[in-house]
Amino acid sequence: MDSAFVDRAWDKWVSTGNVGSSGNPLKAAILINYDPAGPSRLVSTIAEQEGIDLYPVDLKQFIDFMRRGNLPTETFVLGSNQYIITSVHENWFAARCLNTIQPAGEGAIVMQTAAYVLVALYDGSIGSASQAVAAADQFASQLSRKNF
Repeated sequence: MDSAFVDRAWDKWVSTGNVGSSGNPLKAAILINYDPAGPSRLVSTIAEQEGIDLYPVDLKQFIDFMRRGNLPTETFVLGSNQYIITSVHENWFAARCLNTIQPAGEGAIVMQTAAYVLVALYDGSIGSASQAVAAADQFASQLSRKNF
């Protein structure tokens, strides 16, 4: 796996106004090494993150959730927020935060590639979700072209 390519692609994607400050489609994003066919003892690691500070131990519940594959029937936790799935698609799903304090709400777009899971977090509702999907898909597509 070419981690240098992933690092460069991530830095370019983040720096072109996709993640971070107000007005960007995403408030935070995290890229997780993930092998769904690997043994459960194989620990997923954080490859990249921006706008959020998580440790691998913080991802255990989320990775277990992904491995179980019961997307529409369960919730997952990232950081201090709990999310419920609102729509499931071929290689991604959308979720809304259950315990948000934001008036317009918060959400997550989770996209899976061959070797990674990209979690894109956003503030807002439908329009914000559409922008978040487009921003996340832009990066996931780069990974998929390299079969990552």
